[in-house]
Amino acid sequence: MSNKLDNIKRKYPEKFVSEEKIFSNIHRGDRIFVATGCGEPQYLVRALIKYVESHPKAFFDAEVFHVWTLGVAAYTEEKFKYNFRHNTFFIGNSTRNAVNKGLADYTPIFLSQVPALFYRKFIPIDVALIQTSPPDNHGYMSLGVSVDITKAAVENARLVIAQINENMPRVHGDGFIHIEDVDFIIEHNEPLIEYENEVPDDIAYRIGNYVSRIVQDGDTIQVGYGSIPNAILSSLRNKKHLGVHTELLTDGIVKLMKEGVIDNTKKTIDRGKTVATFCMGTRETYKFIDDNPSVEFRTIDYTNNPLVIARHDNMTAINSALEIDLTGQATAESIGKMFYSGIGGQADFMRGAVLAHNGKTILTIQSTGKDGKVSRIVPHIKEGAGVTLNRGDIHYVVTEYGIAYLHGKNIRERAMELISIAHPKFRPWLIQEAKKLNLIYKDQAFMPGEKGRYPEELETYRTTKTGLEIFLRPIKISDEPLLKDFFYKLSDKSLYRRFISTRKDMPHERLQSFVVIDYAKEMVILAVIKHNGKEEVVGVGQYSIDERRYTAEVALVVRDDYQNKGIGTELLSYLTYLAKRRGLQGFTAEVLANNKPMLHLFEKMGFGIERRKEGGICELRMKFRAG
Repeated sequence: MSNKLDNIKRKYPEKFVSEEKIFSNIHRGDRIFVATGCGEPQYLVRALIKYVESHPKAFFDAEVFHVWTLGVAAYTEEKFKYNFRHNTFFIGNSTRNAVNKGLADYTPIFLSQVPALFYRKFIPIDVALIQTSPPDNHGYMSLGVSVDITKAAVENARLVIAQINENMPRVHGDGFIHIEDVDFIIEHNEPLIEYENEVPDDIAYRIGNYVSRIVQDGDTIQVGYGSIPNAILSSLRNKKHLGVHTELLTDGIVKLMKEGVIDNTKKTIDRGKTVATFCMGTRETYKFIDDNPSVEFRTIDYTNNPLVIARHDNMTAINSALEIDLTGQATAESIGKMFYSGIGGQADFMRGAVLAHNGKTILTIQSTGKDGKVSRIVPHIKEGAGVTLNRGDIHYVVTEYGIAYLHGKNIRERAMELISIAHPKFRPWLIQEAKKLNLIYKDQAFMPGEKGRYPEELETYRTTKTGLEIFLRPIKISDEPLLKDFFYKLSDKSLYRRFISTRKDMPHERLQSFVVIDYAKEMVILAVIKHNGKEEVVGVGQYSIDERRYTAEVALVVRDDYQNKGIGTELLSYLTYLAKRRGLQGFTAEVLANNKPMLHLFEKMGFGIERRKEGGICELRMKFRAG
């Protein structure tokens, strides 16, 4: 690099002057932009602060703009309050305290819209402090890990000061600027800021595993930052042909690229390219993206543009939140009245994914906060909190307790879905609060404590004798709408055979007896077929334990249009397995004497059967055989 720079110094001597002279070009009231995140020019910022310390009256009331600072932020200190006023588009750890004390400002905005503020001079940029790679043979330098809004700041600033750093990778895409577009250059090599990945805990991995069920081979994904996104990415290692169109490129994405999981071969646009706008990672990640044609960094008004995002078929936006209420409103930017982060890019990506063909949005959230003392699923968003995502932005919500699907659901259904994935100790409170707010039925029952814990471990897939794949799972408290649809699709004949009753209605009060159960005393298993991510119940099997005889009364029914496909056999076989595992001795059942298919089903299971016929009904006692 030294020979190239020597040549450039000879050609552009006016760009290589003392720091004293460089910073003397900053005037009172100037608006100063500092490059983003790990691209922050640390030496330049320190040098600016040093200059102000030695020249305290050099300028006053300069406004410092930043998306997200991970490095030095001395300009937020009170001793510099007459020199600088910080204004951030996204609040980080080093600026949160200053913002909430009123010592710094926060500008809420979709990050995709920030470049337009610069170009239209709504926010004029006077000075841009940036960090670049060394110039190539053509005089072009790369903005490296921070293209985002930095490119727009460079193109609109009166004065551009660049720190040239050999450690900055040269990244393909929109991030090149020419030496002639830079006013002053300071050479200083130092390690780039590395973003310390939060190590996922067990909760994060459980959330990641649920998300992996939703993400499909060939999807194009966007994932945020933090321990939960790290766990999500690690859980996708068995997927194939994933694409990436994202705001942030992380170590986890790079790892999946190296493993061949992300190859971008199925992307609708920018095929073959991992597209991002900035990177926060480790030195290994920075080395990977250096001069790598499979990675392109585009400006944030491209990556985060909902209309561009929507052009990706099967776009899957995965983000996280601080709090979500029972109607589906979520905040990711504030905790009550305390500003915590910012709108950022998640609203852009969630809206874009909603518009995309076969797009889906996934909101991940740990069920509790403050070491388990508060629920992050709440009756209503706290006063003062900003609603980052509205009720139409979210398809799936995932906690460590499961998946709630909200898209197209009414308020009552949403509330029950979200309560079902809240932390068990907060579910009774949420039920009571939802009743007070008239969000759910006033008589909504629930099963508190361990006996009402959804036994996720009993979920399984089976293939019937006709080759039909079905998903067998225990019933959930939120399954009432699914069960209602199932029962009303049964013929009168099937209803009569199942309930031995001419009653044809299935009101809420009756459905509750199926969905609110003590799993220790009874079991209801649904046979489910999935269509485009939506579950459809095609069969229901259940047993209720008789603790005196340690047997269980069993019953099942299959939807008419799915009968004779082997679903009943799989349901009964699985119920038998679960009953045996509980140590039960057998089943009892009441079956209409003319219900030949059901009688045949019980007979072929190999039970030791005793029959007693009375009034057209067969009473069966079925003893399990050993083995």
